[in-house]
Amino acid sequence: MAGLGKFLKTAQKAQKQVELVQQQLAARELEISAGGGAVKVKISGAGDFRSLTLDPEFLKEDSAIVAQTILDAVKQADAQAKALSEEEMNKVTAQFQMPGLF
Repeated sequence: MAGLGKFLKTAQKAQKQVELVQQQLAARELEISAGGGAVKVKISGAGDFRSLTLDPEFLKEDSAIVAQTILDAVKQADAQAKALSEEEMNKVTAQFQMPGLF
């Protein structure tokens, strides 16, 4: 049963590390721009959208172009936040891999 106790301690340590990384990701902010900087999206590393800024001059463009550029910026922001989160979580979980379990 000593193996089980060690496993539980390792799992608790991993859980604390994951929680810490989640807090750090929530505090981290990414800024993504599209359309030559006409559209700016701020998103946390945890994937929470924080702001959307549009250049007033850009709004004079065709509405389809504006809509597509905004959509592209949002998709790019989401993808970057997910990639950052996955990268940081992989760093934590790699430390706690147990042979024969995963």
